[in-house]
Amino acid sequence: MAIRSIATARLSFGLVTVPVNIYPAGEAGEKISFNWLHKGCGHRLKQQYFCPQHSKTLTKDDKVKGYQFEKDEYVVFTPDELRVLEAKANQTIEIVEFVPADSVTRLYLNKVYFLGPDKGGDKAYRLLSAALNKTHKVAIARYKARGKQYLVAIRPESKGLIMEDLFYQHERRSFKDVPIGNAAVTPKELELAVKVIKSAEVKSFQPAKYKDEVRERLLKQIRKKIAGQDITRIEQAPEKKVIDLMEALQASLGGNARLRRASRTRTKRKPK
Repeated sequence: MAIRSIATARLSFGLVTVPVNIYPAGEAGEKISFNWLHKGCGHRLKQQYFCPQHSKTLTKDDKVKGYQFEKDEYVVFTPDELRVLEAKANQTIEIVEFVPADSVTRLYLNKVYFLGPDKGGDKAYRLLSAALNKTHKVAIARYKARGKQYLVAIRPESKGLIMEDLFYQHERRSFKDVPIGNAAVTPKELELAVKVIKSAEVKSFQPAKYKDEVRERLLKQIRKKIAGQDITRIEQAPEKKVIDLMEALQASLGGNARLRRASRTRTKRKPK
């Protein structure tokens, strides 16, 4: 099924301009959300803004936006002032430099989009993809949309292009700030852990094998409710006891071996 474009833009490098369509590379599973209802009558509740200073509920016309620069101290902005501050969308993805493909680490990655050529842009689009592939480079560009200026990377993908929305340096957190302790790993533990990994390794990532089991279970229970069935407690997996690290690795190794044997048995078994 064809993907629907979410925006159009002009990808520019040097004096070359490529008209492109922007497509979502995927979409997160829609979150199953619940609404607050009045317990007494079942009607949905409305959210309202309340001013504690004057003990009154406010309408839309009563509200203004403010930026807090110190505790309980704000500067107020009018809608016209906010429009001036927003980045003017110019529908241009302006390439400013080319860098080695492996120099833009995954830690900067925020979102991914597909780019496809718009009318008249096929040749230049394929040329840029081929040149990036040949040089092992990615393009770093600026893109203004929805009141913000985005930092993006343009990468070749097969014979096409993808656009990666990147974190700015000030947005990205450092792994150095993550406490990881100082526990020592013994050679025997490392050797056994490597064996566990090798016992469960496969040739490639196969995303179709994985399902959002929590979402599917929740939808199943919702359908039961709609059908008028009462929902009793959902069976929970028994809680696993914490055991010695080496014991856990040995148990994992044994479990993976059983899975491999079962898989081979199913493969050898002829269909009836």
